[in-house]
Amino acid sequence: MDEDSPFIVDADWLEKRLGTPGLTIIDASWYLPAQKRNAHAEYAASHMPGALFLDQDEVSDPDSKLPHTLASPQYFAQYVGSMGVSADDTIVVYDGPGLFSAPRAWWMFRVMGVFQVYILNGGFDRWKAEGRPVTAEQTKIAPCVFYADFDAGRVVSLDEMRRIVGSGESQIADARSPGRFAGTDPEPRPGVRSGHMPGAHNVPVGALAENGELLPKDRLRKVIEDAGIDLSKPVVTSCGSGITAAAITLALETLGHTDNRLYDGSWTEWGALSDTPVVTGKE
Repeated sequence: MDEDSPFIVDADWLEKRLGTPGLTIIDASWYLPAQKRNAHAEYAASHMPGALFLDQDEVSDPDSKLPHTLASPQYFAQYVGSMGVSADDTIVVYDGPGLFSAPRAWWMFRVMGVFQVYILNGGFDRWKAEGRPVTAEQTKIAPCVFYADFDAGRVVSLDEMRRIVGSGESQIADARSPGRFAGTDPEPRPGVRSGHMPGAHNVPVGALAENGELLPKDRLRKVIEDAGIDLSKPVVTSCGSGITAAAITLALETLGHTDNRLYDGSWTEWGALSDTPVVTGKE
């Protein structure tokens, strides 16, 4: 386990435990189009021995028009159970660069009642660069029953988000890039306005990690506080489509901040509507 975060494991810790019964390793890689990476193809070509691939698009709510909407507990349980994942497992999730999309899988499992779930520091890119074990062999695991214990209170709906923006009852932390937050860079999805919610604070996902590793607590605290977030008050995290918002959640939880929730529709939902307030600029 990592000395700076109870939710992080390092490569040495994980490599020593490869093949251990009850340990499930999940490749949760997902990429923006601009990153020009195909997560599924990369997994098929090379992954950790025994790792399973969690498709962040497929595990989403199939009835939602939005990308990456959290699935119902029943759908999520059926999906990961068919993969062979049990709620009793110790789960380690990773992505390519480290701390980009893996926190979303970590958050989903926690929302569904699994707390023995961790993220690999440094990601799979570093794992490969260090010459650690990889394989192209398909992982074969028998399906099992996954029992979800859903905590709906950790998820913010559009109606709640409207109220929060209007009342200021919770701080809003947005993980998108400074350009997208300020409205100077276009959104990657058509029909979505540029800018941010009134009162939101920009905490870019890239500022929370260095070389794929979560920053030490003192630096993490400085990044978040410098963004204008008061760690003694409630926070709602947001991003483009609900993926990288979870990296802020990870940072908050690492700092002992538990009064946080995630706006699942995020900017793809908010920015596409005609009646939601949007502002531009750095604040």
